[in-house]
Formats: sequence, C-alpha cells, structure tokens
Amino acid sequence: MSSGDRAAFVIATGFGAGFAPIAPGTIGALEGVAIFLAVRALEPGALTLFFLLIIINIALFLLGVWASSRTCRMLGVSDPSQIVVDEISGQMISLTPLVLLSSLSFVGLLIGFVLFRVFDIFKPYPIRRLEQLHGGLGVMADDALAGVYAAALLWCVQLFVLR
Repeated sequence: MSSGDRAAFVIATGFGAGFAPIAPGTIGALEGVAIFLAVRALEPGALTLFFLLIIINIALFLLGVWASSRTCRMLGVSDPSQIVVDEISGQMISLTPLVLLSSLSFVGLLIGFVLFRVFDIFKPYPIRRLEQLHGGLGVMADDALAGVYAAALLWCVQLFVLR
C-alpha cells in the first residue's frame, strides 16, 4: 500500500470513524458537525464565514471523491460502509445556512443533523440515483445532494420556525 493509498484510506474512513461498531455514518456526520463548529469558532463575519464554508465544502467534496475512489479500488467494493467522508461532507453542506444567523442554537444544529441523516438514509428522488455514478463520485454525490436538501429545508425552518 502506497502512502497515497494510506492517506486516501484515512481520509475516506474519517480518521477511523468508519470503523465504529455501531452507526459509522452517524459518527461521520458528527465529525461533520465538529468541523462545522470548529470553523464557525474562527468568528469571521457571517458572510465571510459563509463563503469560507462554501470553499471548504467544495474542497472536502473533491478530496472525498479522490479518497473514496482509491479506497473503493483498494477494498474491491463499490461503497464500503467504512467510508464516511461522504457523511462528513454532506453534514457540513447541510449546516452551512446556519452561519447566516446572528446566533447559533443547539436546536438549529440538532435539526440540521437530523434532517441530513433522514435524507441520507431514506434517499428521496433523485438522491438514490446518484449512488450509481462511478467510483468516489457515486459515494460522495448522493450525500452531497442529501446535504443540499437538508440545507434548503433547514433554511426554511430558520426563516419560519426558529425566529
């Protein structure tokens, strides 16, 4: 195994979160929440933070495609359960609208977490179809769209319920 393969494996498995004996996807999503909170703790302005998260989301997605593709090839499986970088990425996408609020609430975080997990697990149209894409793109794309669905719904919840 080359150093590139090892790096891809570590990234794809969320630094080992993918080996959790119970609910590795949920553990990966919790890593996404932790990264979101760490970035938010930098406390730049809301708009700066929003664009920073957009850049991080794009970079994490692309890194995830690369790492997932290599890991799938190494393991000989199209979407092994140990890969959780897709959940980390999708969760980060789903929480991004929260930075546009003046204050961050636990309720908002919890709703964003739950919405993402629901969309990730039940995969409404066309999320499930994206799993059919080749390699790491298929691993990552369905969770990214689940994150977008959750982000859109979370934004609506923020506007009409959490005010």
